[in-house]
Amino acid sequence: MPRRPPPPPPNNRRRFLVALGFGAANVALIRSVAVPEVVAAGNAPSVPTGDDVETAAPITDRGPGVVSVVDPSLLEPPALADAGPEVDYATHIFDTAIRGGRVVDPMSGFDGLLNVGINGGVITAITATELQATNIIDASGKIVSPGFVDILSYAPNPFGVWFKVSDGVTTNLGMHGINNYASAFFSRYEGTTPIHYGGAFHQHFMRGHELGAAPDKPLDDAQVATFVGLAAENITNGYAGVAFSPEYSPATSKAEIDALAAVARDRGHSAFFHTRSSDPATSQAGVLEVIDLARRTGIGVHISHISSTGATGHMALTLESIEAARLEGLDVTACVYPYEFWATTLQSFRFVGDWQARYGISYEDLQVAGTDRRLTKDTYGAAFADNELVAALGSIPAAEVEMALAKPWVMLGSDAILTESLNNHPRSSGTFARMLGHYSREAGLVDLPTALAKMTSLPTRRVEAMIPAMQRKGRLQRGADADITIFDAAVVADQATVGRPDLPSIGIQHVLVEGQAVLADGVLQRTVLPGRPLRSA
Repeated sequence: MPRRPPPPPPNNRRRFLVALGFGAANVALIRSVAVPEVVAAGNAPSVPTGDDVETAAPITDRGPGVVSVVDPSLLEPPALADAGPEVDYATHIFDTAIRGGRVVDPMSGFDGLLNVGINGGVITAITATELQATNIIDASGKIVSPGFVDILSYAPNPFGVWFKVSDGVTTNLGMHGINNYASAFFSRYEGTTPIHYGGAFHQHFMRGHELGAAPDKPLDDAQVATFVGLAAENITNGYAGVAFSPEYSPATSKAEIDALAAVARDRGHSAFFHTRSSDPATSQAGVLEVIDLARRTGIGVHISHISSTGATGHMALTLESIEAARLEGLDVTACVYPYEFWATTLQSFRFVGDWQARYGISYEDLQVAGTDRRLTKDTYGAAFADNELVAALGSIPAAEVEMALAKPWVMLGSDAILTESLNNHPRSSGTFARMLGHYSREAGLVDLPTALAKMTSLPTRRVEAMIPAMQRKGRLQRGADADITIFDAAVVADQATVGRPDLPSIGIQHVLVEGQAVLADGVLQRTVLPGRPLRSA
C-alpha cells in the first residue's frame, strides 16, 4: 500500500481537549517537547499538535483495568487532521478490529473504552460501534496503547529485537548513535526486523573509526572540517541528528561539538548527549555544557540516561538546572532507564582511576552481566582483559531514579538491546514493562497514562521533526499508523535480571506493527517482519 505524505499543517478549527486520567499540564508538556557495528555497504516539517485531534468525554475510573465510560455516545476519539472521512462502521469489514479495550492516546489525552479498526496498516476507526473484521482481537480488560518507542536503543540485531517486541516496543531508535554509516545501517536491516528502526550519527564511534583519532587526543581544524562533511553526508543518508559521547572521547572540544551540532541544527535536527562525566564530583558541569550549547546555538538537545550521567548524587540540582533552561525557552529533554544501577564495559573511561571512591562501589558490586559472577580484586584483571560488560550494583540511588521519572519532560529509553552473548544490562529486555509494572502500578509514582506518555508521545515528539514517518507513530488516532501494543495492566512486569537478561517481559499480549501482529496472544510471530527504516528528512 503506498505511503501517504505527512499530515498537513494544523488547521484552526476549535477542538475540545479533556485530558482524562492524564492531566492538562502533561498534555501541554507533550506539545512543547517537539522542536521538538561497522559493516560493508551505505527544514523540519510541520507536525500536528494537540490542537489537531479530537478527544473524549470523562471516564469514571483511572485504575489499571477496564474503565467505565460515562456515556459512549459522548466520546469523540482523536484523529489526524488528514485522516479523511469515516467509513460506515455498520457495514465496513476491517482487516483487524480490536474490541472492548481501554484506548489510551497520551498524545491527545484521550482515554476511553472503545473499539479500534485497522485497514492496510492504518488506524481507520476508533468508535463505540462494534466493528466487523477479518481478524478480531478481544481486548476486554486490557489497555490498547500506541506502540512503545525506545528512543535509546541500538542496531536492531535479529536476536535482541524480539525481546523488544515482548516489552511492547514497535519503534527502535538508536539515538545514542549507531556504530555504522547510515547507508549501510539502513540497508543491512531492511526487511529483517519486526519493528521499525532508525538512529543518529555517532560522534564517538566515527571519531575513532573514520578519523582514526584517539579518544584522549583533540582534533585539529582539518579533522574537524572532515568530520563536518562526514556528519552532513550521513544525515543526508538518513540519520537523525548527532549523538555525542564526550565521556568516552574526553578530548572532545567545544569547537568539535559546535561544528557537528551546527550540521544538525541547520537541518532542523537535534543533538543527543551522553554527557562528559559520570563522576558525581564533575557531572553537573557536563549538563551545564549541554544547556549552554542549546543557549548559544538554538539547537534542541536531549540528555541520555540522565540518572547515570549528569545527575548521580545530585539529581535534584540537575533537574532544577534543566527546568530553569526550559523556562528560559530552551529545548532540553532527557531520558532515563528505570533501574538502580548502570552497566558498561570495563575498558571504558568510566573505570579509569579510583572508580571505587568515585562511584562508592567495590569490586564485589560488579556483576558480569549474563552470569552470576561477582568480581573480586583478584578476578578483576581477567574480566578487564576480556572487556566484559559489568553491572555496577547500587550505583544509582533509587530516589534519584524516581525523581527523574516524576518529571513530565523525562521520557523512557533503554540504552540497550540484547545480544546472543547475554552480556547485557536487563534494561535491554525489561525497561517498558518495568515502568508500567513497578513504577506505575506498584509504586504509584505516576499514573498509567503518564507512564505511557513517557514511552509513546514524548519520544515521538522529540524526533518527529527530524523523521517524518514518526508523525504517524506514537499516537493512537484515526489516520495514524497501526503500531499498537495491547497489555494487561494488572499483570505487566519485567522479569529480566543481571544474571538472566534474556527473560522476556510478561503481560504484553499483542503487538501490531502497521497492522501486522508480531506478538499475538503472547506468542512471538517470528516470520512476520514488517519493520521498516525510519530515515530523516
